Amino acid sequence: MNGLTPVPHSYDYDLIVIGGGSGGLAAAKEAAKYEKKVMVLDFVTPTPLGNSWGLGGTCVNVGCIPKKLMHQAALLGQALQDSRKFGWQFTEEVKHNWMTMTESVQNYIGSLNWGYRVALREKKVTYENAYGEFVGPHTVKATNRRGVEKLYTAERFLIATGERPRYLGIPGDKEYCISSDDLFSLPYCPGKTLVVGASYVALECAGFLAGLGLDVTVMVRSILLRGFDQDIANKIGEYMEEHGINFIREFVPIKVEQIEEGTPGRLKVIAKSTKGNQIIEGEYNTVLLAIGRDSCTRKIGLDKVGVKINEKTGKIPVNDEEQTNVPYIYAVGDILQDKLELTPVAIQAGRLLVQRLYAGATRKCDYVNVPTTVFTPLEYGACGYSEETAVEKFGEENIEVYHSHFWPLEWTVPSRDNNKCYAKIICNIQDNERVIGFHVLGPNAGEVTQGFAAAIKCGLTKEQLDSTIGIHPVCAEIFTTLSVTKRSGENTLQAGC
Repeated sequence: MNGLTPVPHSYDYDLIVIGGGSGGLAAAKEAAKYEKKVMVLDFVTPTPLGNSWGLGGTCVNVGCIPKKLMHQAALLGQALQDSRKFGWQFTEEVKHNWMTMTESVQNYIGSLNWGYRVALREKKVTYENAYGEFVGPHTVKATNRRGVEKLYTAERFLIATGERPRYLGIPGDKEYCISSDDLFSLPYCPGKTLVVGASYVALECAGFLAGLGLDVTVMVRSILLRGFDQDIANKIGEYMEEHGINFIREFVPIKVEQIEEGTPGRLKVIAKSTKGNQIIEGEYNTVLLAIGRDSCTRKIGLDKVGVKINEKTGKIPVNDEEQTNVPYIYAVGDILQDKLELTPVAIQAGRLLVQRLYAGATRKCDYVNVPTTVFTPLEYGACGYSEETAVEKFGEENIEVYHSHFWPLEWTVPSRDNNKCYAKIICNIQDNERVIGFHVLGPNAGEVTQGFAAAIKCGLTKEQLDSTIGIHPVCAEIFTTLSVTKRSGENTLQAGC
């Protein structure tokens, strides 16, 4: 170095990642590939009931992974019922053991936690099980379980702290209710359950609990699945009601009281109408709150370094390169304002960000045309615009909606749920009938949607879809023969395959 070149500031790390969930870990491991010195700080603040978990974030520990496994447990119960019509004979009473299921699920999650720690060690990423918060420019304080504090500096920071379940703020909510953070490791069967909320978390949990044979009620403030296609959301609600799940609509709890301690105990829920002064009461063993999630951004010292957040939501506004208003601080995942709250989105955004920072790449994360699936009893897969959003954006006269009901072949022999499954595509007439929305309600919806999502990303048109030969007999082939438009008002019910 000659005398004119300034000596670079000496930091402890090139990159410190706050949050060891899907997005944070993906970014940390990617940065390690480019021989950067990386640290991950991860700390799980225990739930009001005292539950916490290992490295990996919400998805792995208290989200997608245990949710899908418990959804599978419920599907197996349905398969057992169907199997009699296919010739399987068994006389003994079929019962479900909650403890066997949760133990198996938790054992698998434990193996994932261990795998993440090993992966970080192999990639020479420093991991600390400590709570990270900014204390000044380029500096964080890490506090471990024992309260020991350390200071670390870095050239750049990535905030990937995710979200945690919201509570109602009513008497008895934190004392007696559980959230999805508690459910998947609950050490006893929840019994008669009230699920409060209409989010996908609420409906998924209500669905698999009912599928395991429990008495389940869902209390809904207004609409189901806000932000999703409402035509489909209502079909999901109808299906769940037909399958024995009770819905209390337009009510919100105002107080939860304990009648009796136990595992489970007994709780009294007092609720008030959102339309008037009517008060109702109900008795349940478990109350599961699934009314939304709050970003973990308010207690990490962002004010100390000047990172702006949306004061109402706690979300962080970023530019199209995931950069906050403070140039050396970035953010990915569920905490981003106006972005999708999905694990694969956080992973993709984290990896691409690091490639731009350290490998000269230019590709940015595409937050449009992201496929997703809601694992309700009748699964819902979607990619692109909902019908409401498409109408709003392009105008009703400029979109064509093709739709049809269908009956999976596997359901014909047990003779159940005819014309409950549904397929819908939304096309932009002005753009050669390009498919701008894809929606499927039926078994294996995630597997179906993932394949079509690639085609949609390539600019799939209705003509191309029609020229694709279907695979017979599968559910997904319905998309190659859609002919009835919504505006025609023609019948979409199917008589058979």
